[in-house]
Amino acid sequence: MRTNIDIDDELLVKAMQAGPYTTKKETVEAGLRLLARQAAYREILKWEGKLKWEGDESIDWTQPATEEPAHAADAPAVHQPRAAYGAGPAASKAKHRAGR
Repeated sequence: MRTNIDIDDELLVKAMQAGPYTTKKETVEAGLRLLARQAAYREILKWEGKLKWEGDESIDWTQPATEEPAHAADAPAVHQPRAAYGAGPAASKAKHRAGR
């Protein structure tokens, strides 16, 4: 989305120096992501003290796990839906096959 906004120059320079940002766009997008993430954290914190564990009481959650669960090795590091690509054969191969 293209938007024209008037941004305080000094604030933008400070923000660019605070992170490894080289462009204004990159800096503004990082700030917007930070605001969205903080809002999500606030929503999570609303549940503090309100959830009750109903699992295995013998597990000591204060200690690190001694081994990874079997599914952890196959799971992506970031839990996002996989991208749907509509990839097909390369154009040159498609032309080659059509000529047979």
